Order: sequence, then C-alpha cells, then structure tokens
Amino acid sequence: MRETVEISLQVNERAQSLRIEPRETLADVLRDRLGLTGTKVSCDAQVCGACTVLVDGRTVSACTFLAVDADGGAVRTVEGLARDGVLTPLQQAFIDEAAFQCGFCTPGMLMAATALLEENPHPTEDEVKEGLDGNLCRCTGYAPIVAAVLRAAEAGR
Repeated sequence: MRETVEISLQVNERAQSLRIEPRETLADVLRDRLGLTGTKVSCDAQVCGACTVLVDGRTVSACTFLAVDADGGAVRTVEGLARDGVLTPLQQAFIDEAAFQCGFCTPGMLMAATALLEENPHPTEDEVKEGLDGNLCRCTGYAPIVAAVLRAAEAGR
C-alpha cells in the first residue's frame, strides 16, 4: 500500500481536502482528481508553460510542482478566471486579438499574463514579453498574445 497524505487547499476559491500520494504533481491532482482539465500537460519538464497555474499569486509549473507543496495555499487555474460566465478583460482581449489558434498553450498564457497584470497593471511591451517568457506557443507567433495582454492592460486603465 502506498503512503498517502491529506492536503487542504483553496482551488479557485473553493475549499478542497484530498488524500494524495506525496509524489503527485499539482497538475495530476487538478486534472485527475478535481476534473480541472484546463491545466495542460505537455513537456513534464517545466519548459513549455502549458501547465502554468497560480499558487498564492505566483506562477508555478504544475507539471513539476508537488501538490503537497500547495497544502494550505490558494491555487488558481484558468477555470477560476471567468466569473458567472463573464470573461475577464484579459480573456476577452485574447478573443479580440485572435491570440490563440490550437488553444493548447492558452490556459498557461492566460495564467502567466494574469499574474503579470496583477503585479504590474500597466506593463510595457518588453515587460509583457518578459512576463510570458517560458510559455511556448507553436501557432501564433506571439504577436497577438502580446497585443492581447497590452489590450487588457489598456482596458484596466
């Protein structure tokens, strides 16, 4: 029998208590135990950014971040952005700027950009590029993504 531990955390502002194996990643817990499949897993090596979520307001790669390290913390995923079906200005800007094609990287991009805009509501283009560094997109060429983040920042002014 494998060892398990109990963790408690807030996921998208909802209290969760789970019994997990200490080796389980946050991505596995979010996707397999909580059904939050917006967090994508691609590289399993903290390289692509598709699994980016916020833990206590900071970005983490959920594919390598152990769920036990989130115990007692607040986790926010892409599913926690919109409220009552109303998109955030950032999500709307992604639509308006056609900042996605296949969409696989979009959740991670949205979470990295959310963290950036929460820390710096009025970033420059260079600051947006720096804030999204580590989030890879194979489809868009990045220009529409940067434009979307800048548009959302402008909407927040």
